[in-house]
Amino acid sequence: MNDETYVMYAMKHYTNPQCTSVEEFNDDLNRIKYLKRLFKKYINNGVLKDRLIMNHIIIFYNVFGIEAATRLLFYRIEEEYHSMLKTFLVYLNFLPETIIVEADLVSVLLDSHIINTLRGI
Repeated sequence: MNDETYVMYAMKHYTNPQCTSVEEFNDDLNRIKYLKRLFKKYINNGVLKDRLIMNHIIIFYNVFGIEAATRLLFYRIEEEYHSMLKTFLVYLNFLPETIIVEADLVSVLLDSHIINTLRGI
């Protein structure tokens, strides 16, 4: 996957029967931007909006499917946030056993603070 094929890949795997316009597709794809902002806020200020992050991830996975959503997220979200993303995906059981992702997910460690927060839910 590269920047040129990213949107095509997303369109191919997009399954939202209620979608009536390209704008709705873009809104769903923009959830990646919202996740990045929330991860950045957590890194910079220590503010973890765990439920909002989970809501964005769940909606994203509902419309793109497990494998495609995982590839899209790890492709578009910077490596510095992979630990946070992986922690949420493991908690939600959305991280597939085998997947072709450009990132090395085995070496990505889980975030212990996020784990403790999610255990409290």
